[in-house]
Parts: sequence; C-alpha cells; structure tokens
Amino acid sequence: MFANSLDRPIVVGVDASESALHAVRWAAVDAALRGAPLHLVFAVPAVVDAPLDESPVRLLHDRLRDTAQAALDSAAQAARKAVADRQIPDIRTFLVDAPAVTVLSDLAETAYFVVVGVRGMSAYHRSLLGSVSTGVARHAHGPVVVVPGETAALSDRPVVVGVDGSTHSVRALEIALDEASRRGVPLIAVQAWELSGASDTHSHDDAVRLLTAMLDRYAAACPGVEVKPLVAEGRPARILLDTASGAQLLVIGSHGTRGYPGMSLGSTGHALVNGSECPIALVRLRN
Repeated sequence: MFANSLDRPIVVGVDASESALHAVRWAAVDAALRGAPLHLVFAVPAVVDAPLDESPVRLLHDRLRDTAQAALDSAAQAARKAVADRQIPDIRTFLVDAPAVTVLSDLAETAYFVVVGVRGMSAYHRSLLGSVSTGVARHAHGPVVVVPGETAALSDRPVVVGVDGSTHSVRALEIALDEASRRGVPLIAVQAWELSGASDTHSHDDAVRLLTAMLDRYAAACPGVEVKPLVAEGRPARILLDTASGAQLLVIGSHGTRGYPGMSLGSTGHALVNGSECPIALVRLRN
C-alpha cells in the first residue's frame, strides 16, 4: 500500500445531525480497512461577539458544549456499531471551541482523510455548519471525503477516479487504487475531454495515451485491482457523475490541467459535490 496511510488518522466532522452520523459510519469502515485511528471532532463556534465570562453567554456556551459532547458520544457509538464485525479502530473524540471549517481544514494537514456530511439537521444548524462540506473542500490542504447521505460503506460496486495528468490527479489515482484494493473491487479510471475548437490538440488519441501512461506507471502498486479505463468526450462533471452513479466512491483531484479546472471549488467541484450519489473524495496536495 502507499506510504503514510496507517499513521495518519481519519478525521470526521461531527454535528448533531443524521448527516454527520452517515459520515461517521463511512469513516469508521474506512478506518477499519486501513487500521487507522478514527478522530471524531465537534467544533463549537462562538455564539455571539461578547466576552465568554458574561453569565448568559457562558450559560449558552456550556449548553452548546453539552449538546456537542452528547453528539460525540452518539457518534462514537455509531462508529463502533458500524465496524462491529471488524477490528475496531482507535476511536477518539475531540470537542474544540473554534469554527468547524477552520478546525477541519487545519486537521487535513495531518489526516489521511477529513470526512464530512452534506448538511445539518435544521435551518439554524445549516447556517452554522451546512456549508462546512463546501468550506472544508475549498480550504483544506489534504483529501476531503463528502458523504452525501446514507450509503453502504462496503459493497461490490467499483471505485471511480477522474484522471487528467495533473499532479493532483496522480495522487487521486493513488488513493483510488488503494481504496479499490482494500475494498476488493474494480477501479474505473475516467479521462474526460472536451472539444474546444479546431485548434484543440487534446484529442481522443491524446486522452487515451495520457490515461494509458498513467495507469501503466501507477497501477502496478496494486496488482490485484482490476482497472477499467474509460475515455469519453463531454463535460467532465457529467461524465464522472454518470459513471459514479453505480460506484461506492468517486475520487477526483482538486486541481486539474484540463478536465477538472478550478477544483478549489470551481464549477466542476460544486457540480460533483452537489450531484454525487456516492461519497466523493476531493484530493488536494498538502503543502
């Protein structure tokens, strides 16, 4: 397997929502597959711009922390239940007084994955936390997995990866190969391309050569994985979403040279996060 996958924890952003529990369950299984620690993090933002030692503010803050701790306890229980038939990873909970996007983005520097759900449980929670998945995907310097809802953490469905030849997509391919190997499923490697005019040199043949070269170089690290190359003309987001409709995980680099530009998040990134029916890993290189 690839280096640094065992000593880095998998971090999950927790809030008092069912969406967060979906993320916890997915992350627990992934942690068990790689024998990695599982860190559950609840970030409590400041409720008002006032000194914390003022009684009403302190009371509200303490209540929020009590709610957060209860959510962490429930999340830890859900994680253990999700991997009851496997070796339980080292599960730790953390309650942090800071904005969620800031905390999780910083933790991405040292985590193997930061895993988040799509939305919170209410309009109020969404105003605080609902943009966490987008915010973390935009700012985190490390791979982020967005879990869109309840999903089978393990199945016989393939892993799908978007490839465009950039250094970010190389790392995405490495992660996708590793995930497919651990899950015992095929990997579909997608090279999407668009015609932009008569002078466009990124032809179908170019795309085939690029994808073949990348797979020849990197797929040998996981010889047991059946790799299925797919070269298709069209909008990258649409092709990836269509291909991943029958997948258990979609992996994409956070920046690309052609197929997936501006994934920080750009239009393609937003389309994938908003439209994917399976968990999506957005891979950005660490500093």
